[in-house]
Amino acid sequence: SMGGQTALNVGIELWKSGELQAAGVEVLGTQIPVIEATEDREIFSEKLREIGETIALSYSAKTIDDAIVSANKIGYPVLVRAAFALGGLGSGFADNDAELRELAAKAFSCSSQILIDQDLRGWKELEYEVVRDCNDNCITVCNMENFDPLGIHTGDSIVVAPSQTLSNREYFMLRSTALKVVRHLGVVGECNIQYALNPKSEKYCIIEVNARLSRSSALASKATGYPLAYVATKLSLGKDLVSIRNSVTKTTTACFEPSLDYCVLKMPRWDLKKFHRVSNKLGSSMLSVGEVMAIGRSFEEVIQKACRMVNPALDGLEGRDSRLIPCEKETPLAVQLKEATDTRVFAVQAALEDGWTVDEVHDATKIDKWFLSKLMNIAQMRKACKESGSIKKLLCSNGRERMLSLKQAGFSDRQISRYVNKPGHHGEAEIRAC
Repeated sequence: SMGGQTALNVGIELWKSGELQAAGVEVLGTQIPVIEATEDREIFSEKLREIGETIALSYSAKTIDDAIVSANKIGYPVLVRAAFALGGLGSGFADNDAELRELAAKAFSCSSQILIDQDLRGWKELEYEVVRDCNDNCITVCNMENFDPLGIHTGDSIVVAPSQTLSNREYFMLRSTALKVVRHLGVVGECNIQYALNPKSEKYCIIEVNARLSRSSALASKATGYPLAYVATKLSLGKDLVSIRNSVTKTTTACFEPSLDYCVLKMPRWDLKKFHRVSNKLGSSMLSVGEVMAIGRSFEEVIQKACRMVNPALDGLEGRDSRLIPCEKETPLAVQLKEATDTRVFAVQAALEDGWTVDEVHDATKIDKWFLSKLMNIAQMRKACKESGSIKKLLCSNGRERMLSLKQAGFSDRQISRYVNKPGHHGEAEIRAC
């Protein structure tokens, strides 16, 4: 489970052909039947049914006709995706039989099996990184939450760790489910489990389990300081979590769950503008070419840091000042909010700066109101800085507290100096001297 999706696919084929057995090669860690159970939708569904857990209504298909029958059982719209594929390759949403045929043909070009899933767009998407050893010791290393609702590939969504909008009850409900599922499947090493959670109730569905290190594992490892790849390797060699020392702390064992008193945010980077006539709409197939990670004490701080890292031309999270929003004569702001694109977060910020309420933006985007309230804080602090007109007026009363609040919300010196009509190095120097 160390080489990603491609390695799993190759390993399964070599095992099925008998080449590994003939060469006397022993599979370490998670065994082939377990990997197949997580990759094959029918086996996976049966395994979860054994322990009273459910996945989103889903069927596998090996022909286009089978896919159409499955889609009509579920009811349109449906999510079409290729099995055994990386990055949501060959996936998309179909609203009718014609769209399904087109998507299915594309998915079959990269896999012999496709999956027809129930459409759960608008639900929260969450993920837990889980580690289990051969003695059945099992811990959750980190949980993460997508800024965007379900329907956008995790690789194309802003992701925050730990989760910010879950209640204590919801967090532990999903954690206990993760441990139960991983133990039942028999994973040895590292894996992650993805959930869809209804934002209006505690109803949830398991989307999938990846019995391997993934892109999210790298984020979880860096965010927590827990060396997932190192621990997974040791577990594959037969060691247990109790006997492995945490290589970062040097004092705790690998059986100790990390606890975060800070916020970590991952923001994707796209290069779609380099290609003519390429759509910038985001969906179930991953389009990003990289990502950045920001660490801070508040959500406002990390999202502003991430904006500056992902695009050096930005001073922070801004609406129209970012100059990334498409022409509103061609695409009205209301339309930009409804369509998930690589610039929607800046359109959201523009709407909040224009006076849209959190409820109005939520209705258009389905982004959780907690996240939107944090973006509203940024918009209101920006407005207060601009209205002051000068550094002197900005800091005339409770100056230290106001500057501290701005810094805790992630505002850069360049941002603040521009807001108070003092752009350039001299203005930045004055801000730093405050």
